[in-house]
Amino acid sequence: MSVREFVVLGTASQVPTRHRNHNGYLLRWDGEGILFDPGEGTQRQMLRAGVAAHDINRICVTHFHGDHSLGLAGVIQRINLDRVPHPVTAHYPASGQRFFDRLRYATAYRETVRLTEAPVAEDGAFATTPAYTLEARRLSHPVESFGYRLTEPDGRRMLPEKLAAYGIGGPDVGRLQRDGQLGGVRVEQVSEVRHGQRFAFVMDTRLCDGVYALAEGCDLLVIESTFLDEDETLAIEHGHLTAGQAAAVAREAGVRHLVLTHFSQRYSDPGVFEQQARAAGFDGELTVAHDLIRVPLPKR
Repeated sequence: MSVREFVVLGTASQVPTRHRNHNGYLLRWDGEGILFDPGEGTQRQMLRAGVAAHDINRICVTHFHGDHSLGLAGVIQRINLDRVPHPVTAHYPASGQRFFDRLRYATAYRETVRLTEAPVAEDGAFATTPAYTLEARRLSHPVESFGYRLTEPDGRRMLPEKLAAYGIGGPDVGRLQRDGQLGGVRVEQVSEVRHGQRFAFVMDTRLCDGVYALAEGCDLLVIESTFLDEDETLAIEHGHLTAGQAAAVAREAGVRHLVLTHFSQRYSDPGVFEQQARAAGFDGELTVAHDLIRVPLPKR
């Protein structure tokens, strides 16, 4: 059975707290897993969340600040220790290659798994599979940072009443889908477009064009909201978003489910992030993330 869910491993920003680990997130997309921004402690959070090294097919790092990448060393070594049976691909800003090299070979270990390095240097699609396309957009942060977006190809939904009107049923439905026509009936006459699902992951950034491009039309948008709105000046200075800014982006982009994360340790009440997101006019499904929750992708 296919599973599409977002597993939250950590939600703190620069400094972890008693209740929030550094960043770490796993997107389960049917039979694949994409690990985003593994900060310190990600291995242990994986254990607590029921996530295994075998679940990881790709690693996507937005930028090389420690709270988003210091867990790479442990995760990569764990992948090799557990002899993950499939290759793993790592994506990260090409400008940070020296940091990736240091983290990959931080200590001695035996490499047993093929880890492919596929750095990102510009906006656009960088990986395409039959199940999805991954693309990146440059963000606005003191160090080079990219956000990631996953888009499922559009498909078609067969319409039973129209199939019945043309007398098409049983194995003929499969033949029609495969061949595009059957007995003079085109597949477009008995089906409608089923838009593929869209997911985006937006971490440390100020408001910029890349944020809006990533969020556009997403079923699930995971986005940082490091600061509350009253600290917008600090957010801009340090290259971050406020809760209200993140929610306004989601509202304008038509996001169905918004997940706020990456919270500064200065705030103790997560409910205020929800209040400010609602005050910004976002009326879709909203989750203020906490460690170890699972967020299913909205049904089509």
